[in-house]
Amino acid sequence: MPAAAPPIHSTRNALVARRIGWTAAAVVAVLLSVLLSLAVGARAVAPSAVVDALLYGGHSDDAEVIRQLRVPRTLIGLMVGAALALAGTALQGITRNPIADPGILGISQGSSVGVVLAIAFAGVHTLSGYVWYAFAGAAVASVAVYAIASSGRGGATPVKLALGGAAINALLVSVTMGVLTTSAATLDEFRFWQVGSIAGRNAEVAGQVWPFLLLGTVLVISVARGLDALALGEDVAKGLGQNVAAVRIVGGLGATVLTGVAVAAAGPIAFIGLAVPHIARAIVGSDHRWVLPMAALIGPVMLLVSDVIGRIVFPPSEVPAGVMTALLGVPFLVALVRRKAVPA
Repeated sequence: MPAAAPPIHSTRNALVARRIGWTAAAVVAVLLSVLLSLAVGARAVAPSAVVDALLYGGHSDDAEVIRQLRVPRTLIGLMVGAALALAGTALQGITRNPIADPGILGISQGSSVGVVLAIAFAGVHTLSGYVWYAFAGAAVASVAVYAIASSGRGGATPVKLALGGAAINALLVSVTMGVLTTSAATLDEFRFWQVGSIAGRNAEVAGQVWPFLLLGTVLVISVARGLDALALGEDVAKGLGQNVAAVRIVGGLGATVLTGVAVAAAGPIAFIGLAVPHIARAIVGSDHRWVLPMAALIGPVMLLVSDVIGRIVFPPSEVPAGVMTALLGVPFLVALVRRKAVPA
């Protein structure tokens, strides 16, 4: 006779235990990536010197390098990595599009337009000044896309959101290129921000963006159940008592805030918002109450490790983190696809 199936509660407990184990491993990975970010670079610092600088107020040259340069850089990496990963996870759930990322709704390009206009017409020339314009550009782009998608029959469907995002993105690219081709000075300054990097960021930038990071995280987490229901289809989600429009608006607002914060602080860093949600689902399953926290842990690891590798590949020069995330992340995502670990 065939063996009896294991009890449902036993299977559920095993799944929860596996998820907790992977979450603990991800937390350890975050701590190790922070240590690497503080200790490794053009000037290597011993882990003991890192501990001395952070806990005991050391006054050596290494301690000053850690506190003044690497701590702010690492904080920005943690915040930007988590923000992009959460935004990508929310957008893939809202649009039910497995290749969605923070650029699909024109949000990243909206930030770019905000920075270009700030440089060209507002006389803003500091990273701390870029933050507000980039955030405003992301917000305007997101509102424009949703307004286009929600008009007409059927409201803001996934297809209409994607098409509206593509249209707005093309328009914003044209605006950006138009300004840059008529102002060489703006082009020179914008290239520094456009490449996507967490180098040169200071504690002031981190202080400006963390409240928005917290707000966006709360908004996205609050619709976790709604995203699970939406994955089953709109009709099923409505049958389960979910307000589909509210889930999309709240989740989209949270993703906009998170993307605006990330792009404002570090420039447009590619691939994290696309790849990390798939990696998180491959590890903990499709329940967004687990996927979102896991993505928030994996995103900073990917960004910080990419940044560390970029520091040491061609010393003393650095490869920007935005370049390294794609170089390191693409093979990993391809491997997941080949193993069919990425859900359709």
